[in-house]
Amino acid sequence: MDFLHKSSKIVLLALCGFLVGGLSTYGIAYAAEEKPAETQSAQPVTECFESRAGFSSVTRVENVDPKYGYPNVKCSQTTGAVLWWGDPFYGTIPMGEMPSINDKTRGDFANAVVKPREPQLVYFNMGPNGCKTCHDGKIVPYPKNKKPRLIGMHQDIVNNSLELMHGRGAIWCLDCHSAKNRNKLVDREGNEFSFNQPQKLCGSCHGENYIDWRAGIHGKRIGSWKTGGKKRWWVCTECHNPHTVQIERFNPLQPEPAPALPRGMKNADYERAGDGEH
Repeated sequence: MDFLHKSSKIVLLALCGFLVGGLSTYGIAYAAEEKPAETQSAQPVTECFESRAGFSSVTRVENVDPKYGYPNVKCSQTTGAVLWWGDPFYGTIPMGEMPSINDKTRGDFANAVVKPREPQLVYFNMGPNGCKTCHDGKIVPYPKNKKPRLIGMHQDIVNNSLELMHGRGAIWCLDCHSAKNRNKLVDREGNEFSFNQPQKLCGSCHGENYIDWRAGIHGKRIGSWKTGGKKRWWVCTECHNPHTVQIERFNPLQPEPAPALPRGMKNADYERAGDGEH
């Protein structure tokens, strides 16, 4: 009876995830099914990536969910990617104001949150000033102009600065990075943007993709299904590497192994019932 009680509780949580709570609750329901398997692992993975290996890493934090006690994420032992989010809003900040577009997507911004990208500026442990630690006009002088030239640093980001794999030779580093404030992005008109909002820069050239992203048919979101409900949005550079986008527009994630069938079920033929396969 105890086994049946636990099984029915898991099913109830899963149904609630679909019918009531939206995406985030579904993550918790899925966690209820996954948690027993994790306890069998001697050393669970405590750091993984959310969308792009090496650029969207997240550290697992225990018991961030006050009701169920689940961690913020569960990391895959197989791929090193996030399997599910126990708290999809952990570590996020408000997206902030976005340019006005006369469509129905405007209401979603009120409760939109993103993972801050500015902490990535603390590269090689350079301290709280990020890129400005070196690019202060003294240690590294400010460039006199934006004319492309071969640079002797950052080959780990761009192997050859004269062969930037973005824009097919039409743009260079300082077309996107502010010459005098390297902690900011900059557009063609000289407007500066936070690294937390790269979509403002990317959208200035990639208008169609930007509109699709705003409408929710490009990119990724998790959270409430309800229009205007709280959602976490993934920004452009969480999925795309802007320095190599010509040769690798998007690197698909390695799929997880197929889930095990419930005990006693030999196949999933029941899903093929009806008119053709589903």
